[in-house]
Amino acid sequence: MNQIEDITTTDPRRVRILDGAMKVFLAYGFSRTTMDDIARAADMSRPALYLLFKNKTDIFRAIAMMILSRSVEAAKLALAGEGAFAERVMRAIDEALFSMMRNVIASPHGAELLDMKSSLADLVGCWRDGLGAHIATAIENEAKRNGADLAARDLSAHLLADMLLDGLEGMKARISDADDQRKAAAALVKVIDLALQA
Repeated sequence: MNQIEDITTTDPRRVRILDGAMKVFLAYGFSRTTMDDIARAADMSRPALYLLFKNKTDIFRAIAMMILSRSVEAAKLALAGEGAFAERVMRAIDEALFSMMRNVIASPHGAELLDMKSSLADLVGCWRDGLGAHIATAIENEAKRNGADLAARDLSAHLLADMLLDGLEGMKARISDADDQRKAAAALVKVIDLALQA
């Protein structure tokens, strides 16, 4: 899979299941949630639930796919929007990272849900590739607009996009406060913005 596609929203029953399951996972955590809990939250029978999903892991992956695909789309729109380059990139980061994780982090079971990231490695990899491609396009466009020759500086749009995403990942591991994370992200974006000046 080269990109994450939000196929989960084409069926209203699936949307109802995923919305209900997300609420249950946030309330009880993954390990304590049962298929019965999810069926009740989706206002359907357990056998009907099994017609669409084989187990709660399947549902969890579908939720992750939905959230990740929506975050990439929101970041893409932010990057293409109005404003200075650094402002657009910060809006994209906010949409793709901070806003996406807000509910999970606020949950008493957020740590458990975040620990399951390794079971979603393929989806997270596709998400990162998609987000990185949109950021690289924005960087390339900004460099052209500014008349900056990245190749002459031994840089490329993809390298800078990867540096940004790597930096953000490391920052999340080192800094726990959301405001401090935003400040660190803004500083990293400023450094990349400086590299794009002619």
